[in-house]
Amino acid sequence: MTRIALALTALLTVSLSAQQAPALPAQTPPAPDLTFDGNVDFLTLPVGMNFGEVAGVAVNSKGHFFIYDRSRQTRLLEFDKLGTFVREIGKDVYGFEFAHVVRIDKDDNIWCVDEGANVVIKFNPAGRVTMVVGRKWESVEGRPIQEEAAKAPPRTNAFNRPTDVTWDPAGNIYVADGYNNSRVVKLDKLGNWVKTWGERGAAQGQFNIPHTIASDAAGNIYVGDRTNRRIQVFDGDGKFLRQFSNVAQPWAICITPGAKQFLYSSDANSGKVFKLDLDGKLLGTFGSFGKQPKQFGWIHEIACPTENELYVGELLNWRVQKITLKPAK
Repeated sequence: MTRIALALTALLTVSLSAQQAPALPAQTPPAPDLTFDGNVDFLTLPVGMNFGEVAGVAVNSKGHFFIYDRSRQTRLLEFDKLGTFVREIGKDVYGFEFAHVVRIDKDDNIWCVDEGANVVIKFNPAGRVTMVVGRKWESVEGRPIQEEAAKAPPRTNAFNRPTDVTWDPAGNIYVADGYNNSRVVKLDKLGNWVKTWGERGAAQGQFNIPHTIASDAAGNIYVGDRTNRRIQVFDGDGKFLRQFSNVAQPWAICITPGAKQFLYSSDANSGKVFKLDLDGKLLGTFGSFGKQPKQFGWIHEIACPTENELYVGELLNWRVQKITLKPAK
């Protein structure tokens, strides 16, 4: 009888413990893999011309493509909507040294951010320079070595290896100033210096390589804080709003136009692209690292003229790839 009583007591104890144990939290389902096609041959270069590292890719309102690449010299190339080569813009311009990104504003002006020259250059649609922000190192002064440049204090009206540019609905300009200054610079639409925010660090409002920047229809500013592995969101005055930490290292981000906007972010090392809503909810992922079509070798910039049509510039593969997403029916 004693052994039976002990066994019943043990069973009762296990049963009560199971009933009193806290329920495990529900597991968040993984984001779905998005189905897509990749086309690496949609642009036709002139005979004998090749792309270098494609640092930047942008699309204007006419569907023309603008490629900012690092060849023997930095170049800005234009193709029509059929992918036919149109022209080279800004050949031998003083501010072309080491391409970082190209962006197109609402009026089809072309903006090139040159990391090596420390300038942001605005071309009008005809290809003429109409604004320069920042200043290139003067050869007579001597270019500081990278270690010295990284320690130089941030200055007004000057960048230190800038990375990207975007605008709010009022036309104010926001520059990710970038590798060494770890800040965002706000200028008015005429290029006048307004304010800055940020410094190197990992707290809210601090950055460790703000590598990419974009804005939504409400004028909020999204900063890809690459080495901190997050996207931080601010209002137009630099007030911190929220952050997303579900995108690995954000090398490139873009936000689609239209009434319902989506954000795409790329992680170069994994070759993965993340699709999110503007609240940071992860909606899906696609891609992997590699050299074949539908694989990616360091996506450096994304253009997303629609939700399901993207163009990515790849550094390691020296190419531009057209991505067509296939929504589930």
